[in-house]
Amino acid sequence: MNSFTEENYLKTIFHLSEKADGPVATNSISEVMGNKAASVTDMLRKLAEKGLINYVKYQGVSLTKKGRETAIAIIRKHRLWEVFLVEKLGFKWDEVHDIAEELEHIKAPELVDRLDTFLGHPTHDPHGDPIPNSHGEFQHNEWIILTKMNPGQTGILSGVSEHSTVFLQYLEQQGLLLGTRIKLEEIMAFDGSLKLLINQNQSLSISREAAKNLLMLHEN
Repeated sequence: MNSFTEENYLKTIFHLSEKADGPVATNSISEVMGNKAASVTDMLRKLAEKGLINYVKYQGVSLTKKGRETAIAIIRKHRLWEVFLVEKLGFKWDEVHDIAEELEHIKAPELVDRLDTFLGHPTHDPHGDPIPNSHGEFQHNEWIILTKMNPGQTGILSGVSEHSTVFLQYLEQQGLLLGTRIKLEEIMAFDGSLKLLINQNQSLSISREAAKNLLMLHEN
């Protein structure tokens, strides 16, 4: 049985490994977890002893098959609970992350399978993140970051890579919800900010910092 903290480490290593080219650096884990390097090292040793990670000091960390399966199971639970909270209990997309962080640690595989069935086997959570199926498989998304699009191109906002409450509230205030059609009209040379046309009738300017967290399904 893994502790809540151990599961959070596995989930963090999984997410970092998706972006890393090779083993995940200990410093990266420390930064995300908000723990001192010594505490991180101690936890990594425990996870290695359990056969959940491959860890060699100064050479980074990678998940074993067992560790990856455990991490994906946690992510599956988290994202299914987010769908449940939004669709069935009426929570907003900026309110569910912390609640799902607690619910993801429930050790009841049958509950997760029934939840999945009850929800109609959703493929994405309220933030657009793919939900792994019961075999641990993710649906592949052909998404592009808004900042990688060229002026004149149009796409559908299909996901966000930043899940903080303040960011999601900002998007909602700007009318930038999942499913919104966005045309990139201009990238300002001065600061890289973007001028957008939303749903063909609303002009909007956003910072490059915000735009780099918007995942688009490219249309043209």
